[in-house]
Amino acid sequence: MICFISNFLDTGPSILEIVIRLLLTTIFVGFIGVNRQLKGKIAGLTTHQIVALGAAAVGILQEALFLDSLATAQALLDQGISIDINIESQRVIAAAITGVGFLGAGAILKTKSHIFGLTTAATLWVSAIIGIVFGMGHYTLGIILSLIALFSLVFLRKALEKTGLRHLENVDIKDNSKK
Repeated sequence: MICFISNFLDTGPSILEIVIRLLLTTIFVGFIGVNRQLKGKIAGLTTHQIVALGAAAVGILQEALFLDSLATAQALLDQGISIDINIESQRVIAAAITGVGFLGAGAILKTKSHIFGLTTAATLWVSAIIGIVFGMGHYTLGIILSLIALFSLVFLRKALEKTGLRHLENVDIKDNSKK
């Protein structure tokens, strides 16, 4: 019987490496988010972090899928079965992410003078990533990503409320169509 790898931690990054990757993403994307927030842009710190955390999880997952495919090929070869493996399992993930991007775009509302829903769109996107991760059985990555995303949305947002780095409630949009 062929022993397929059931947990990518056997061949992929360690739990510590996952935490480091996600925390580094949070920290360094946080610098960009703070910069955007200081400039008064509607997509601030938490929006940037939520999108980046989802992308980091996809990167970790793609690495794990690649290593899993190599390990599967090696296990088959060890049993004397020689096959060509076309490593395209990432296409399913890419298609899901693209689809959720369109869903997120629908969550963004623009009126004549306001834009709403950017963080909602970002949280929809990262939620889909979390679903993909858990759905593929990568529980550790899903738990870590969920906790860091929740921290960014709840505790980080509360900390921002106590500083001058607040999210804009709305943005005035000039209507240039009436020229």
